[in-house]
Amino acid sequence: MSAAAGWFECDTRFIPGHFQPGMLIDLALGRGLDSHRLLRGTGLFYEDIVAGTARLSPQQWLALIGNVRTLPASEDIGFLLGQRSLPGHFGAASHAFAQAAHLQDALDVLIEQRAQLSPLLTPRLEVDDNRLQLHWLDAYGCGEQYRFVLEASMAAVASATRWLSGERLPWRFEFRQAQPRHIEQYWVHLGDALRFERPRDSMVLPREWLHRPWPGASTIAAQGARLESQRQLAEQRLHSSLLDQLHDYLLAHIRDPLNLERVATAFGLSPATLKRRLQKHGTHFQEQLDLARLHVALHLYEARGYSNDAVAAYLRFNDTTNFRRSFKRWTGQSPSALRQLLGWAPG
Repeated sequence: MSAAAGWFECDTRFIPGHFQPGMLIDLALGRGLDSHRLLRGTGLFYEDIVAGTARLSPQQWLALIGNVRTLPASEDIGFLLGQRSLPGHFGAASHAFAQAAHLQDALDVLIEQRAQLSPLLTPRLEVDDNRLQLHWLDAYGCGEQYRFVLEASMAAVASATRWLSGERLPWRFEFRQAQPRHIEQYWVHLGDALRFERPRDSMVLPREWLHRPWPGASTIAAQGARLESQRQLAEQRLHSSLLDQLHDYLLAHIRDPLNLERVATAFGLSPATLKRRLQKHGTHFQEQLDLARLHVALHLYEARGYSNDAVAAYLRFNDTTNFRRSFKRWTGQSPSALRQLLGWAPG
């Protein structure tokens, strides 16, 4: 696998201002925040957003979110934004999502069209014999706005799938963070199937829901919308973020000797340039490598029932002790403690 020729970065202006940002602006204006204060420091003009001509970079989108969060009693705004976001009114991508025949189709569209439907967090689907897990990864370095974006992303999927399926799906929500102070907003908007201080930010559902038919879906309309959304995607020069592509590369080569120099060469960059670009996104190479190794390790534990020794060997650690030490650094817990917490089979 080689790296793609190009990618979105945190300062690339590709997010239409009248899409999700416009929705957030409407919510904030309704709460009494004036447009000047709302757009302060973003480099954006309200008139351009209303006219549909503004394109935001992830940095500008995050700055806008930061301004909204200065509102008193703003703890529910991320959830409310999420409930408005999907399927949304984002052209063929939204139409394809809205016409999905079942959950698998909808999630395929969400992942494929993530630059439009989920511009700040990358959804990644993992399915085993018993369940599906929709993991959320930071695509641009959200920093202190990450929790807000995660709340919006999870609420968007939960709300949209409830509407399209005609029933509330029994999602379980897992968060890396500790339980927040505004936990009542999680109960109201997500329900009480909440787990905090987990190794990944994920939405979990029994596999049986993946292909259960949804009422009201039109096969012809769904196929047409999906083909149109794919055609539009093919016409775009860029499709995903630098961090997305780096994560994909690391996963594909996770058993190989990996270092900054080798990966930079694969991306057609010098090591100094790749290091600089990762710093711009608030991260560094070792953090991204650790994240990829963690995701592989969790998959091997959960889906394949690997022992500690087997996971360490698969990831090419010199010894199990070194792997355990690294795993605790990644998650804050030893493999045995996490195994007990999550109910994995003994390793």
